[in-house]
Amino acid sequence: MRIGQGIDVHRFSVDPSRELWLGLVLIPDAVGLEGHSDADVATHALIDALLGAANLGDIGHHFPPTDPRYAGARSSDMLAGTTELLAGAGYRVTSADLTIIAEQPKLAWFIPSMSERLSEVVGATVSVKATTVEGLGALGRQEGIGASAVVLIEEIS
Repeated sequence: MRIGQGIDVHRFSVDPSRELWLGLVLIPDAVGLEGHSDADVATHALIDALLGAANLGDIGHHFPPTDPRYAGARSSDMLAGTTELLAGAGYRVTSADLTIIAEQPKLAWFIPSMSERLSEVVGATVSVKATTVEGLGALGRQEGIGASAVVLIEEIS
């Protein structure tokens, strides 16, 4: 068994047409996040945790923001690619725990869908929850959204 941890933060976009994707779920009527891909901060934290657990580097190594192939990339494809990398290295996901840090939008309604979608892609339970930082710091000032993930993987026998 191996443990991995990932953290990601993205600022809100100034583009009013930018969509907000979190945990592979489109959040309607919300300002999107700035990023080279779809900027799904929750899924990116999960990807980093998975890669770290398998000692395979980080999201920037496998999906570099300087590579035009990943411009506007769907995080669902990036996550699926990451689980394939893990399988190729001889690992499978046992479980994951993901926390989204955001003052706005309120996410309680979307959490079950996020858990379901992420779990489908990684092939194991992904627990999702959200919290605020009580108005403190950049996230508290609603400048962006952050996420933290912890995963447990095991060797495929």
